[in-house]
Amino acid sequence: MAQVLEFKLPDLGEGLTEAEIVRWLVQVGDVVAVDQPVVEVETAKAMVEVPCPYGGVVTARYGEEGTELPVGSPLLTVAVGAPASGAPDFGAADLGPSAFDAPTAGARAAGGEDEGSGNVLVGYGTQAPSARRRRVRPPAPGAAPGHRSPGPSSGAARAVATAPAPAAGGSVDAGRRADGPVPVISPLVRRLARENGLDLRELAGSGPDGLITRADVEHAVRAGASAPALARPERSPAAAPVPATTRASGTAAPRPGTRVPLRGIRGAVADKLSRSRREIPDATCWVDADATALMHARAAMNEAGGSKISLLALLARICTAALARFPELNSTVDMEAREVVRLDEVHLGFAAQTERGLVVPVVKGAHTRDAESLSAEFARLTEAARTGTLTPADLTGGTFTLNNYGVFGVDGSTPIINHPEAAMLGVGRIVPKPWVHEGELAVRRVVQLSLTFDHRVCDGGTAGGFLRYVADCVEQPAVLLRTL
Repeated sequence: MAQVLEFKLPDLGEGLTEAEIVRWLVQVGDVVAVDQPVVEVETAKAMVEVPCPYGGVVTARYGEEGTELPVGSPLLTVAVGAPASGAPDFGAADLGPSAFDAPTAGARAAGGEDEGSGNVLVGYGTQAPSARRRRVRPPAPGAAPGHRSPGPSSGAARAVATAPAPAAGGSVDAGRRADGPVPVISPLVRRLARENGLDLRELAGSGPDGLITRADVEHAVRAGASAPALARPERSPAAAPVPATTRASGTAAPRPGTRVPLRGIRGAVADKLSRSRREIPDATCWVDADATALMHARAAMNEAGGSKISLLALLARICTAALARFPELNSTVDMEAREVVRLDEVHLGFAAQTERGLVVPVVKGAHTRDAESLSAEFARLTEAARTGTLTPADLTGGTFTLNNYGVFGVDGSTPIINHPEAAMLGVGRIVPKPWVHEGELAVRRVVQLSLTFDHRVCDGGTAGGFLRYVADCVEQPAVLLRTL
């Protein structure tokens, strides 16, 4: 009889805790090979094809397209060969939450060699699991020998599998954590448990080393609502969670209107911008600059032959030169250590509007690139943003952001800093305007430049000096020759 292995949504890196199923690449009954992509998911960073670490027949899928799943929750189950001689015949629900966390575990359980998957995502790969993580949970008290719990589609059954046995001494996990804080995957898990009156010490985590995930709490909540045997501790009515509509408006009646979930990229943008406003004491300064000479210089460079130089690349080159003169703005703040960390490298982010929302790809090592190299990298990342193929690495690690909102036909803005960076330069549209040039009124190509900066890293003098240098380079590109 084939052994059924459960494949869970792996940790996709960069602190991501959930992903939305965009498209299933396999159907129930399909035969899959090791490392074959089985589902396409969208995270707050990018779209990713997730490969399956097992080879066999797909027996179940969990979640329809459009469903959002937390990291560690089941994606699908795969039936692989016959179990090794003498091995117990476990069903999918009998497998412990971390019995097959690594791909090699599936191969070993099927009696194969330690070959494993060669395709590694953050959180799982070809490394064999440690002995203490390869455990199988005992059957529920009173269960007959050979009894198997219902499949993983039953929330109550999964909660039973993760809840400790009510022995007098408590479970092993609960006893081990009795004297310290319970490890959880994120503060959201702790808040969710508190709002539903759950004691985290009563749960067995399905994450690495017993880490409690959001899925564990949600399973326990669902089981508590449907299974009397898993009733939650009694709470007074005053301790019951208050509906969001009641907290917001003082009434339990929901407000009319269309509700749009804040998830995926939209949710990530909301979280990051809210955190920026909450934590960073920002200030903004701006200046108008005559960009006529810069536009003429760009036209001359492109007429000279070779790869075309974009205006964004010239502005980026000006930014890196300005950051070399004012390194305070290429930094981050460590409030725990009460230190400003000035960064040695410039990884330049730029705002890109796509059909999926606003993303900020990052040009790594921008301070080492010339205008031609910057143009090529901007073009590559912009195309990847439009097609949804940016990787998490393309979207993280920025130290300074350049925001060209002039493409939307606006002159100015007060940019919100891309936390945890210390500054952002905003560039408005370049349009003909009346301008005093060489003592006479003339029509010139004028642009508004806005700098939002973290007032903790510097004062207005430094920010003004940075912005004035950028404006000088825009008005007189020859100023850049001093730094080349």
